[in-house]
Formats: sequence, structure tokens, C-alpha cells
Amino acid sequence: MAETIKIAGADGFEFSAYHEPSFTPRKGGVIVVQEIFGIDQHVRADVERWAKMGYEAIAPSMYDRREPGFTAHHDDAGIKAGVAHAMGTPLDQAMGDIAACAAFLRTRGEKVCIVGYCYGGSLAWLAANRVPGLAAASSYYGSMVQANAAQTIHCPTIVHLGRTDTGIPADEVAKAVGEHHPKVPVYIYEGAGHGFNNESPERYNAEAADLARHRTLELFDKA
Repeated sequence: MAETIKIAGADGFEFSAYHEPSFTPRKGGVIVVQEIFGIDQHVRADVERWAKMGYEAIAPSMYDRREPGFTAHHDDAGIKAGVAHAMGTPLDQAMGDIAACAAFLRTRGEKVCIVGYCYGGSLAWLAANRVPGLAAASSYYGSMVQANAAQTIHCPTIVHLGRTDTGIPADEVAKAVGEHHPKVPVYIYEGAGHGFNNESPERYNAEAADLARHRTLELFDKA
């Protein structure tokens, strides 16, 4: 059964995390990193999906030091608030909280993977370099991937991008990643925009979401 738990970060601060054990025999653990909108119904639904696929899943509330329990609607005010929290959260702090989630999951089984969306897609990409011991990473439409394409990758990693994403130039990101990591797949989904895994009507692309999830599950299962 899903529950909200507390985990201590590297600085000793206890942040909330939405946690769900695997529904089927446990394959490993997966850290699910939120979009800018906090631990909303879409993140909780994604945690449940991973649990149903055999992964104990945990989604850290990345903004708890700034606004505990923050969630926002997908409107101008919600985007503004979410972006402010994302920009105001130091990357080292975010990496420390992800590492704390990895440590929590590792006490329950060795394999720990990470998947992230939007803001979380950037953090998943960065974590593949900065968080030791991850088994695999899947980054969905992270705006910081291109600028950090040259970073060293310490685990099998894949990247998902929407062709019609107006904020992230898919071909340029793919080129930048390919120059430094020719073996890292960058999947571009035709007809899909930013947030295509998010089930809100204005964002969701079922075909792209299903295929990206299949590719991510395949990566995690092989890790």
C-alpha cells in the first residue's frame, strides 16, 4: 500500500517521499523524480505503475525545504511557482536527496534505478554522474541535458524527447549527447510534446508514453 514516509537528506533535513512497495515479486527499486509541479496525482500514478511492474518505487518531494507538500496546477501560476522552486533548489541538495532515496531502497535490495520527468528528467541525467551506485537512469525531456551532455555517465542511461516540445530542441540535444556518449540512446517521439508521459489532457501522448515506458522497463530489467 502506498504511503508517505520521511527520509533524512545529507544535511539531516527530513523530506517527504511517496512510497509504494512492488505489487509483484520485487525486481529492484526505482526513484521517480517529479516534474516541477510537485508530488501530484500524475507522479503518484507513475509510482503505482512502476510498483505494478515489479519495482519498489519512491518519489522524493524535492521542494520540501522551501514549501512542504507543494503541488501545483498546470496553469500559468502553477508553472511560475514550480519553476521558482526548481530554480531555488540547489543541485547538490537535490542530488543528496536522491542519494538518500537510493540508500533507503538499497537496504531492501541492491538494484536501484532512477526515472525522472521534466525537472526530474534533468535530475535523472545529472544523477547518472553524481549519485554513486545507480543501476540505470531514464531521463524524460530534461531541459538541462544538453548543457550537461559532456558529463561522465556511470550507469546505462537513455533519454526521451518529444519532437514538438517547444522548449527543448530534440535534434540538438540528441547531437550533443551523441558527441559525448554515442552509445546512449536518445529517443525522439514524433507528434509528442513536452510532458507526454503526464496524463493531463493537454500533455499526454499515449503512444509515446507507452513506448518510452517499455524502453525504460527493458533498461531497468537488464540492469
